[in-house]
Amino acid sequence: MSATADPADKSNPALKLGFEPGQVIQELGFDDDTDQVLREGIEEITGEELADEDYDDVADGVLLWHRDDDGDLTDALVDAQEYLVEGGLIWLLTPKKGRDGHIEAHEIAEAAQTAGLSQTSSISVAAEWAGTRLATPKAAKSKR
Repeated sequence: MSATADPADKSNPALKLGFEPGQVIQELGFDDDTDQVLREGIEEITGEELADEDYDDVADGVLLWHRDDDGDLTDALVDAQEYLVEGGLIWLLTPKKGRDGHIEAHEIAEAAQTAGLSQTSSISVAAEWAGTRLATPKAAKSKR
């Protein structure tokens, strides 16, 4: 595995996520259905293994896999912010429409707003998964 991904290598789906070399990315909600190619792509870009849910240091970003039956999405988004560095991003990955565990866009928007996050974009990140980029407003971060 190289320390950094070749920007010309468009086959790496993780390039869409904007992660950079050296960043620590905490992964939450890992299960048998997560996309291994995307996970490996993130590790290739950052040069770091994904930190698991037991990680208790500051992370530059969070990769949150969440399905409709995983429990309350708002709670998961609040928990995802626990070790997130100021200005860090959360990528919420949910099953695409028509797949088991799909979460409607309005539910994501409502949960993000309740958790104090701003939804900035949504993309297709893998065959089975859609990604929603969530950011914590700087004003909310400075009050912590």
